[in-house]
Amino acid sequence: MNHPPKKPSHHTERSGVLNKKRKPAFRRNVHEKSCGVILYRIDHDQMDYLLLHYPGGHWDFPKGHVEKFDEGEQATALRELKEETGITEIIFTNAYREPMYYEFNRGFKERVKKVVVYFLAKTKQVEVSISFEHQNYKWLPYEEALETLTYENARDLLRKAEKHLLTEGELTKKHEL
Repeated sequence: MNHPPKKPSHHTERSGVLNKKRKPAFRRNVHEKSCGVILYRIDHDQMDYLLLHYPGGHWDFPKGHVEKFDEGEQATALRELKEETGITEIIFTNAYREPMYYEFNRGFKERVKKVVVYFLAKTKQVEVSISFEHQNYKWLPYEEALETLTYENARDLLRKAEKHLLTEGELTKKHEL
């Protein structure tokens, strides 16, 4: 006995016309963690921050995913900094650990809830060897870095870093925060 072919379950038949019903929006929650560095250097009494230009067009700080073999958050941040910039000689600033939280959709199936933990660090290295993951880099003074950063949450991180450095005595020049 021949049966007519079954129609997909998301279709209905009315008056001989197939009408699509919307599939329910199902997104699986995914939690991700990355670590990054707000890196600065002081050269001739001017302090500059390192920003990277990502392929999506935005400017941000170096950062990357935590791997199972990483021995901690700072180890992840240092590994990612080395991979993305070639910079290896840094000194982490004491008592600075700033998490940033955000969410985004990855395709139609995943809702990513992400935390990126940033550390503040100083370097004397000037040369940057950007990875294939980036298009460009810039060392910029505070005000220019603030204007160049694409996202407000990154600008907030920079403001907190600058305030921390002023409070800890690393900076002598006052900026409006």
